[in-house]
Amino acid sequence: MGNTRTIRAITAAGMAALLAACSTGLTPPVMPSSAPAALTASPASAAPTLESTRSAQRARYGIPDFAPAPEPQPITLPSGDKVEYLRRIPTTQKVAFLTIDDGYLKLPEGQELIAAAGVPVTLFLTTDAVKDDPGYFKPMLDAGATIEAHTVTHASLRGRSYDFQRREICGSADRLGAWFGKRPTLFRPPFGNKDGTTLRAAKDCGMTAAFMWTETVHKGKVRYQEGKRVQPGDIILMHFREAFRDDFVSALKAIHRAGLTPALLEDYMPAGPAQSASPSAPLGAPIHPVRKDPFRYGSEHP
Repeated sequence: MGNTRTIRAITAAGMAALLAACSTGLTPPVMPSSAPAALTASPASAAPTLESTRSAQRARYGIPDFAPAPEPQPITLPSGDKVEYLRRIPTTQKVAFLTIDDGYLKLPEGQELIAAAGVPVTLFLTTDAVKDDPGYFKPMLDAGATIEAHTVTHASLRGRSYDFQRREICGSADRLGAWFGKRPTLFRPPFGNKDGTTLRAAKDCGMTAAFMWTETVHKGKVRYQEGKRVQPGDIILMHFREAFRDDFVSALKAIHRAGLTPALLEDYMPAGPAQSASPSAPLGAPIHPVRKDPFRYGSEHP
């Protein structure tokens, strides 16, 4: 959390390879540790290549450039037996938060776009949507995304029993932690549907907070719940859908027009104990077919 943008450490050479591979639709090559020195570029010499590649990809998609995010100022949350449910982060800093839900549709260009943008995003993933190919999301982690919990089956939780809700939330966090090496601490209820039991179960499952949103993006159009401009602390919702490119670029353009910078939700949460899972948990062989989204959206649909 000390890093201003909390972009995970990666080698410049590795990111350049990812961007180059994604642009051709190929899986990024893995450089063996025993590779000859002549084939392994130092970070200093590779950095211009990385930035020029990113710049070209941003220009290709119309992704704006952002100033560095300010040093995050974590908020204070009330204590108790329930997590807080946040529509936005109460901050005056010029930041907004881009979040992407579910994970059913796995378009290869999603990896390229997130890598090229170079901005932090939060992925609220449903484990039933991810289980066929968790490896698809690994390049996004390498590019600075974080993965948080969005239940096992994407069931509407409001009105369900405590045991049911706890299984959905804890089961999701446990599975994502096993796949990606870090157990989630943030939670979003499907459709935004929750009740007091949801917030209590989330607390018992080790969540710090649960999240709604202030803007949604669908088919390239940003829909505002308040006003006509992204405000500091706003949380923007989009999904892994066929219009991913249009939604992602439109969200970033809306943030840029408002004079804001994308920041990471996790950075604005109170400090707490780290929750890690085994980093050796298998991610499975990556496969990247274009899939139709089997999920029928309810009130979460913009």
